[in-house]
Amino acid sequence: MSLTKKRKVAAAKVDKTKAYSLKEASTLVKEINCTKFDSSVDLHIRLGVDPKKADQQVRGTVSLPHGTGKTKKVLVLCTPDKEASAKEAGADFVGLDEFITKIEGGWTDIDVIIATPAVMPKIGKLGKVLGPRNLMPNPKTGTVTNDVAAAVNEVKGGKIAFKVDKAGIVHASIGRVSFAPEKIAENSAELINAIIKLKPSSAKGIYLKGVSMASSMSPGIALDTKSLMN
Repeated sequence: MSLTKKRKVAAAKVDKTKAYSLKEASTLVKEINCTKFDSSVDLHIRLGVDPKKADQQVRGTVSLPHGTGKTKKVLVLCTPDKEASAKEAGADFVGLDEFITKIEGGWTDIDVIIATPAVMPKIGKLGKVLGPRNLMPNPKTGTVTNDVAAAVNEVKGGKIAFKVDKAGIVHASIGRVSFAPEKIAENSAELINAIIKLKPSSAKGIYLKGVSMASSMSPGIALDTKSLMN
């Protein structure tokens, strides 16, 4: 695939032989952005774990101090007595049976699904649809709870879920290129620190193998993992 002129200019600004500090990368990612829209800034974190082993599955949630810059669509699946509080908290969709039917039909136009424990037996059958899209409610990520209002507020306020994939990499959006470099750096540090704290005791060798920062359609910037671990 041939590169556009803007992409070539952007690529020329990134030293592929250098591992950048978080502060340097957070400034550079803005300079090399080559889109006309407010691109997402993503982190790609390669971990020294074996995702095939149950005790090395790295997953969790973190509240980014400056949010993601994107308003997430939230669906709350609950019993009628919880619907009012979910709507007041700002949930975009609230209900149960009608949304289960829609999801069975292929509808997944949401970013996060929050459910109460009482309705999980009904939701279990949606695993084949929601699982591959990382939308299945899970107690470990705080999306299965009786306090649906608090969960909605957290998601809307910048809480994100992350999970290591089959290749041992965590992919997560931590902001937009319109953010100040300081905000990009602080959001990145919050996610990286959360992942470091979740290091499995059974994982041997180097844990943080590689971290790359990139905005949409722009080249990746390698980060200095030693400084991140410290």
